Amino acid sequence: MKWGRLWIGAAAAGVAAAGTAVAVDRKVRSTRQHADLDEFRPPEPDRAGYVRATDGVRLYYEQDGPADAAITVVLVHGFCLDRDDLLFQRRALIEEFGDRVRVVSVDLRSHGRSSRGDAEHATIDQLATDLRLVLRELVPDGPIVLIGHSMGGMTILALADAQPRMFRRRVAGVALISTSTGKIAWLTLGVPAALVKVGDPALRLAMRGVSRRSNLIERGRTRLGDASWIFVRRLAFGPHPDPGLVEFLTRMIGRTPVDVIAEFFPTLTSHDKLAALDVLVNLPVVIVCGADDLVTPVDHSREMAHRLPGAEFVLVPATGHQALMERPDLVNPPLLRMVGDALERARDVA
Repeated sequence: MKWGRLWIGAAAAGVAAAGTAVAVDRKVRSTRQHADLDEFRPPEPDRAGYVRATDGVRLYYEQDGPADAAITVVLVHGFCLDRDDLLFQRRALIEEFGDRVRVVSVDLRSHGRSSRGDAEHATIDQLATDLRLVLRELVPDGPIVLIGHSMGGMTILALADAQPRMFRRRVAGVALISTSTGKIAWLTLGVPAALVKVGDPALRLAMRGVSRRSNLIERGRTRLGDASWIFVRRLAFGPHPDPGLVEFLTRMIGRTPVDVIAEFFPTLTSHDKLAALDVLVNLPVVIVCGADDLVTPVDHSREMAHRLPGAEFVLVPATGHQALMERPDLVNPPLLRMVGDALERARDVA
């Protein structure tokens, strides 16, 4: 048990601090220094603001398109990231539909510009409650398409589990990108599989240790910037990612405090919403996964597609967990078709 906890603590610290014992050479440093990030600038939103959660946390959002659009598309980002996680999908929706669709991009609690929540509320179920509040405030009526990446997809599934009636009445489509119904095996990356079975108590203990040492880890994280880049490239992408894209994601992760990462880490390994798929059976669903995803492996997406035989399953070759960034040319078309179909149905009803 002692050695299992040491392995888990080491793996957790590696994810939280993005620090690995990798030799950093001049080529990596030069690549980072010359990365062109201009293409990753987000669009200027038409409106932005905050919705207050039940415990007082302020949830930041940005909106593109008219408030009275026939369809509202809500983008929900992944673990350690923020609303720019779905930058390429946001751009594509704006370019394809213009004023016919409203796009809402949300920062989950303790991520991005949203304010910090306490550790007790760092759960997928709480994120679903937050998302429900955002929808109630910003989209009180009309059809909704929900697009989630990673933890964002898990949040959508938790919302379906908690609000099945809302899904039956108002949700016109769901996209689950590089996500899972829960209990994802984060710790299998570089950790002997048998040690993963040590279980949540040891994991929570290890992550509490990360939280208590967050200031120290943050200082070390700054010094290990190049090693972080290598770690992110390995964990999040396929074999040949754009270096600028890796830099963009590394910086995004770097803006998430390590204690926030530590607080949310346990919910990702214990959360289980397999039954929520039943709510989606009669809805248009798109399931997307990178063929080389190390975080939410393809088997998770295949299982969801098996349980949702009407869903469109898209396997993106030579990409990892950030398939939505690596190959938007393959990821975006099925999403745009789903939104376009929802728009046509809304017009028919009107």
